[in-house]
Amino acid sequence: MLIQGQCHCGNIAFTLDWAPDPEFIPARACGCSFCVKHGGVWTSNPDGVLKVVVKDAGLVSRYAFGTRTAEFHVCARCGVVPVVSSRIDGHLYAVVNVNAFEDVAPDLLRHGVADFEGEATDARLARRARNWIADVRFSGHD
Repeated sequence: MLIQGQCHCGNIAFTLDWAPDPEFIPARACGCSFCVKHGGVWTSNPDGVLKVVVKDAGLVSRYAFGTRTAEFHVCARCGVVPVVSSRIDGHLYAVVNVNAFEDVAPDLLRHGVADFEGEATDARLARRARNWIADVRFSGHD
């Protein structure tokens, strides 16, 4: 299944090749204060291929907080956060925001919550390396 997504103005767009076609797509609402305030609901497929295209890199703000082990790619024009990335041992991993999906049937999403409060940094990075998209390519982004 090829999933298209983008921020509201289209400056940050992505294509996620999710193979094989999913029976459902997990949609995890993160409970951290940043995600709550931005409506972040994340998904990933460790075997997927993510291609992110940034039209104007000058309009992308990368925000890191807490452990500073993840970067939220925020569109400075419209304020949407469609992608989060994390570099672990030199390898780039990512998750995408299901709220940025285009033309994906809502009944395909299986909503849940995620709470990583108190998770040690090593455990957090190991979880991401297991569960986040491992084939990530950015273009138009420095």
